[in-house]
Amino acid sequence: MTTQMFGAPVRRREDPRLVTGGGRYLDDLGHTALAAAFVRSPHAHARIVDIDVDDALDVDGLVGIWTHEDLPGRVGEPLPLLIPHPTLTHGRTQYALARDEVNYVGEAIVMVVARDRYVAEDVCQRIRVDFELLTPVVGIANARDGAALVHDDVPGNVACRMLQEVGDVDAAIAAAPHTLELDLDIERSACMPMEGKGVLARWDSDKGELRIFSSTQTSTGVRAAVAAKLDLPLAKVECIAPDVGGGFGVKINHPWPEEVLIPWAARLLNQEVKWTEDRREHFVSSAHERGQLQQVRVGFDDEGRVLGLDVKFWHDNGAYTPYGIIVPIITSTQLLGPYKPGAYRCEFWSLYTNTVLVTPYRGAGRPQGCFAMERTMDAIADRLGLDRAEVRSRNFILPSEMPYDHGLLFQDGRPLRYDSGDFPASLAKLKALVGWDDFAAYREQAEAEGRKVGLGIGCYVEGTGVGPYEGGHIQIETSGRVNVSTGLTSQGQGHETSFAQIVAQELGVSIEDVFVTTGDTRRMPYAVGTFASRAAVMSGNAIALAARNVRAKALRIAADALEVSAEDLEIVDGDIRVKGAPDTHMSLGTVSVMSNPLRYAFDEAAKAATQFAGNADPSKPPVADDDEPGLEGKDFYSPTQATFANGMHAAIVETDPVTAEVKILRYCVIHDCGTMINPMIVEGQVHGGVAQGVGGALYERMAYDDSGQLLNASFMDFLMPYASEVPHIETDHLETPSPLNPLGIKGAGEAGCIPVSAVIASAISDAEGFAITSMPISPVELWELRRRHARGEIPSLARTRHTPARASAPVAPASSSSAPVESRPSAPAPSAPAPSAPSTPSREAP
Repeated sequence: MTTQMFGAPVRRREDPRLVTGGGRYLDDLGHTALAAAFVRSPHAHARIVDIDVDDALDVDGLVGIWTHEDLPGRVGEPLPLLIPHPTLTHGRTQYALARDEVNYVGEAIVMVVARDRYVAEDVCQRIRVDFELLTPVVGIANARDGAALVHDDVPGNVACRMLQEVGDVDAAIAAAPHTLELDLDIERSACMPMEGKGVLARWDSDKGELRIFSSTQTSTGVRAAVAAKLDLPLAKVECIAPDVGGGFGVKINHPWPEEVLIPWAARLLNQEVKWTEDRREHFVSSAHERGQLQQVRVGFDDEGRVLGLDVKFWHDNGAYTPYGIIVPIITSTQLLGPYKPGAYRCEFWSLYTNTVLVTPYRGAGRPQGCFAMERTMDAIADRLGLDRAEVRSRNFILPSEMPYDHGLLFQDGRPLRYDSGDFPASLAKLKALVGWDDFAAYREQAEAEGRKVGLGIGCYVEGTGVGPYEGGHIQIETSGRVNVSTGLTSQGQGHETSFAQIVAQELGVSIEDVFVTTGDTRRMPYAVGTFASRAAVMSGNAIALAARNVRAKALRIAADALEVSAEDLEIVDGDIRVKGAPDTHMSLGTVSVMSNPLRYAFDEAAKAATQFAGNADPSKPPVADDDEPGLEGKDFYSPTQATFANGMHAAIVETDPVTAEVKILRYCVIHDCGTMINPMIVEGQVHGGVAQGVGGALYERMAYDDSGQLLNASFMDFLMPYASEVPHIETDHLETPSPLNPLGIKGAGEAGCIPVSAVIASAISDAEGFAITSMPISPVELWELRRRHARGEIPSLARTRHTPARASAPVAPASSSSAPVESRPSAPAPSAPAPSAPSTPSREAP
C-alpha cells in the first residue's frame, strides 16, 4: 500500500544507477576544463622566503601561476572562521594560498592552471620555494608545553579554554566513599571517502554569473562563501553538489582554499577550471579528527552510582580552527551518555599544532567522550567487583525522567536536554542479544582450548538534528510526477529513498512517482547542510510539512470540482476519491492541471485549464488573492533544540596469546533513532559506522614524526579494515519517538562508530586482565602492554571475570565470516609473552 511506505524496508532507489556506473561525480564533469594543481608545503612550520617560478614559465600548456601576492581583495584575506564562540579567543584560519608562513605539511602555496592535470603537475615540480625552517609543534603534549608556538600571537598554543560545571564537583568527589582517576588517550585519525574533494567552476561573462560544482556537504554554504569572497551578488552564484562519493564530515568544512581559488580562476580566465583532490592531498591537506588527552576524576558510592565527575581534556585542533570548537564542545557534553553524573565539571583546552587542521569526522567528538565515560564505568565496576552492565544500569536516566536537562549548553548553543529514550530497555535488549548472562560458560570453554576471550560493552547518546532549519519543496506535475527538492546534500545516505517514502505516505502516491533532488541551490537556495545526523530529522520533517500543504491544496481543489467536502476525500495511489464511493474520483495529475489556469494549451491535459474550457467561475479571479498557481508547496522545519538518539554496543573479542592480534568474534548493536523511516537504511548506516569504528579502534591513525611529517600518507601505510576485518553485525532496534518533531524521528548517521573504541577496549581489557587506556591499539602495542603487565608495571584488574546473573550454555556467536570458535588444538595460554614482538599489524582477520 502506498500509504504504508513510512517505516518499510524499501530497497534504495539510487543504487542501481550508482552501482552500474551511472553516477555523476565531480571528476565526471568538465572534461574540457582547464586543470589546477598546487605546490604544497613540504615542511610543517616555516617562513616562505622566496618563490621562483622562472623554470616553469616555458612549459607548453601552462595557463597561469599564482601566489598569495597575486590574489586581490577578499580572495587574499584569511578564510572565514565559520562558527565563532566566545571562548575561542584565539581563532585562526589559513589563507587560500599561504602568505608568509606555512603551518602544516600540505598547506597550499602556489596554484597552477594548465591545459590538463599532467601539465599542471609538471609545472608544480619546476617551481622552487625557499623556506626558513621554524620549530614545529607536533602532538598534544608538545602543544600543551608551550615551549614552541604554532602562531606567534597565540600564547601557549591555546585557541580556546572552555569550562562547563553543574553542582559542586569538588565537594561531591571529596564526600564520595570511593574515588579513582584515569588518564586516557585517543589518537588522531581521519575519514577516507572514496571520492576526495573536488571543484569545477564555470563563469558566464555575458550574464556575470558563476556556476560551481563541488563535492561538498553544504552547497548553500559554499555558494554564500564564494559569493562573499569574490564580491558577487548571491543571486549570481549557483552551487550544485553532484553525486558525492562519501563525506563523513570532511566536506562540511567550507570554503576549502580550492573552493575559493577555482571559481576565482574561472572568472579571471573566463574558462572552465577544475581541481580534483588526489589521495595524498587528502591525507595532508584536508582534515583529521579524534586526537585528545583526557584526565578523569570520579567519586562514587558502594553501589557504583556516580556522585561527582571531573573531566579535563586537551584537544588537538591542528594548525587552524575554521570550524571553531564544535568537536571538543561535543566531547564535553556527549561524554555524559545515558547517565546521571551527579555533579559534573568539564574543562578543555583546544590547542594548535603544526599538523593538518581538525574538523568533524563521523562521530565528531562523541567517540572521545564515549571512551572517557565508558572506561570510567568499567573502572568503577572493577573497583567494586560489580557487573559492568549493572553499574551502568544504576546510573541510567530513567524514561520517567524524560525530558532530562543536564544543565549544560550543547554544540548548537541550546540546552543539553534529552527528549526521549528508554535506556534500561535498550540494555535488556543488548544483554539478550549478545548473551551477556551466558558469557562465563563460554569463557570457560575458550580457556580450556587455550584461547583468551573478552566481553565488552559501551553506551552512548548522540545529539542529532541540530538546527537552525531545513526546507522542502514539492511540486506535482500534470502527469502525476512528484518533484521533491531539499537543500541539504547527499553523500550516500539513501536520501532519494527515505525522502520519497515520506512523500509517498504523506501524499498517498506511489514511490515510483516521487523524484528527489538534493544539494542544488537552483532548486532550494535556503539550506544548511548534511552533518550531525540531521538530514532525516531536518529535511525529512520539512518535506513532510510541505507534502501536507500540497495535500491540503489538492483536496481543496478536488473538493470544489467533485462538489464534496474535503474531509470526505482520500488519496490512494495518486487518485483522489470520495471515501466509500471510489468511483467518484480524479487523479492528482488532473488536480495539478486545474490548479494552474492557462491561456495556452501545450498538451492534451492542459486544455482543461484554459480560459474557454468552461470550468472557471467568471465571478472570481482565476487565481484567488490568497492562492498561487500550481499544485506545489514549500515549508521549513526549525527545531527548538536537537533530538537525542542513543544506543548500546557489545562485542566478544579473542586476543591471540602469541601474536596479540585482536579478532572480533561477535558485534551486537541496539539502536534507538526514534521512529524509523526505513529500517534497512538505518541498519546500513549502523553497519557502515561500526566498520569505521573498528578502523578507529584497531587500525587507523595519523602517524606524525617529530618534524611534522605524516609518515603514512598513503593506502600502502594507512591501515583500514577490509571486509575480512569487519565483523558480522547483529542489530536490534528500539523506537522511542521524539516528541520534538511531527515524524517522531531522531538521527542515525553517526551512531555506529561512536562507542566502538570504548567497546573494543572494554573487551580487550576483559580478555587480558589489565586496563586499556589508549586507542587505537595494534598487536605490537598490546604485546608491549603484556610485557609491562608481566613486569608489574601495569596493575591487574581486580575483577578480571564477567560476573553473570546466571551461567548456562556457551555463547555461540552468529555464523559469519568472523565465526568465533575455530577447531584448533587445545593448549594452555603461555605464562609469559612471546620472545619478540610482531613487527606490523597483520592483514589477516584481527
